[in-house]
Amino acid sequence: MKKPRFIISGGGTGGHIYPAVAIANELKTRFPEAEFLFVGAKDKMEMQKVPQAGYAIKGLWISGIQRKLTLDNAMFPFKLLSSMWNSFRIIKSFKPDVVIGTGGFASGAVLKVASMLNIPTVIQEQNSYPGITNKLLAKKADKICVAYENLERFFPKDKMILTGNPVRQDLINEARKSEAIAYFKLDVNKKTLLVLGGSLGARRINQLIEKELDFLLSQNIQIIWQCGKLYLNDYSKYNEKENVQVVAFIDRMDLVYAAADVVISRSGASSVSELCIVGKPTIFIPSPNVAEDHQTKNAKAISDKNGAILIRESELEAQFETVFSDLISSENKQAELSQNIKKLAKPNATKDIVEEIVKLIN
Repeated sequence: MKKPRFIISGGGTGGHIYPAVAIANELKTRFPEAEFLFVGAKDKMEMQKVPQAGYAIKGLWISGIQRKLTLDNAMFPFKLLSSMWNSFRIIKSFKPDVVIGTGGFASGAVLKVASMLNIPTVIQEQNSYPGITNKLLAKKADKICVAYENLERFFPKDKMILTGNPVRQDLINEARKSEAIAYFKLDVNKKTLLVLGGSLGARRINQLIEKELDFLLSQNIQIIWQCGKLYLNDYSKYNEKENVQVVAFIDRMDLVYAAADVVISRSGASSVSELCIVGKPTIFIPSPNVAEDHQTKNAKAISDKNGAILIRESELEAQFETVFSDLISSENKQAELSQNIKKLAKPNATKDIVEEIVKLIN
């Protein structure tokens, strides 16, 4: 068999990038001699994160449509044409066997061109409510790997495979808690709260933690607070407080999950899948500012099975302190949430997705 060649495209946020890298890593394990090329959007975070993971990437001049009238919107038709033409050139020169898209506008151009050239395409949809790019591509895709049930109203049923979301392999190989405590210089006698706002940060969660910081510290805990690179200047001053670590980004997610006793998180698809794998007691605070409120749907799928606690942004003032103190003070409640969220994990998701891709090569 000749060396397989894969183009993988997805980006804009960590939620699209990490699944793409996880799929590439699993394909590399199966086909050590395979060649890979990532395609992303020129000024987005994939241009740094993908090379850090050891893969080559080419950038397209593309961005989404803003909700209000902007110069960027006026440029969109030109960006679309440019990205389609460059996708055509990239595909013609690289000659992939399969093109895989994990969402984001760059993946839209690449998969569209690939299907026009009759190259097999695979979509990996992370959310309970699909993004516009994947909905538009679905008719022409060969396979659609999904993480949630009941997506027939968006995608052709005969192309869908329920696989779950790919997660970083290092999360599945459980990290040791003692190593994690040493790495983050934590106090072994205190419980650790991990605060996650997604790769870019979450304004409302940051505001909540700032407002509730004294209350949280009064619960005899220590905090690792990932505020996002957009917000680091606003919140880095709290590093001066004892038992608080504020960071823009966490590279060692395996260790930070191992250190955490309780997690406060947004409920983007990747975060939800990771938290199911690591099985930590979690309070989800969904972002209400996403398409079709899909983060609330993601979180509800877990909280309905008593696998996590869901607090809407509008309910934080009234509920947060009571909910948090009840959880941090009850070992039983923590253990119950932990066991229930773990039951919802799909640790073989990446392998199952790669299985579908392999069928297309053969």
